[in-house]
Amino acid sequence: MSTVLDRRRLAGWSILVSALVFLGYASRAAGGRPPKDVAYQYSTAVGGLIQYAIILGVVLAIARPEWAMFALRRPRGPIVSSAVFAFVAIYAASFLVGLYSDPGREQGLTPNHWDSHRAAPFVVNFVLFAAVAPVVEELTFRGLGYSVLAPLGQIWAIVVVGLAFGLAHGLVEGLPVLVVFGAALAWVRSRTDSVYPGMAMHAAFNAIALIVAVT
Repeated sequence: MSTVLDRRRLAGWSILVSALVFLGYASRAAGGRPPKDVAYQYSTAVGGLIQYAIILGVVLAIARPEWAMFALRRPRGPIVSSAVFAFVAIYAASFLVGLYSDPGREQGLTPNHWDSHRAAPFVVNFVLFAAVAPVVEELTFRGLGYSVLAPLGQIWAIVVVGLAFGLAHGLVEGLPVLVVFGAALAWVRSRTDSVYPGMAMHAAFNAIALIVAVT
């Protein structure tokens, strides 16, 4: 990994994240809490696919032609122990925050019951949340984001990526969990020198949340 600070790419990534943070909190303030059945609506998947396609396009434009910044390489180092430690930290944060708030309800992506009559849109949204979102978000934050911040120091990169990831979701009650989530996966990225473990963990976390919600 380069130890030279790439100010142009850092500026581009910072502008993208700032835009995501602004849009996230602005939409939350304008629309309030989302309805309970967003995971059963095709419009959720359509809107999500468009959003992630735009984000991915911008991220690719910022990184090109330095594709190595995405860390799409075979992981090395203590993969299993890093993943276990990160999962423990994430679920511990979720438990503590859940004692006084309901981050899942605030985000609105996890339904509170199973509706067999709307299984098809749920499956489509499941693929969006458990496959598309983890890939795009990991490339954005633990891929490009970590790479442009790493020359400033490993700890700095982990903390800033965690904060950026949390704020980009536009939540208040769920912010602590998302910050821990983002930082934990950035830490895994630093330990394994790869974005793949983070993608797998992110996908697993989202899939588990959806399955538990409807069962």
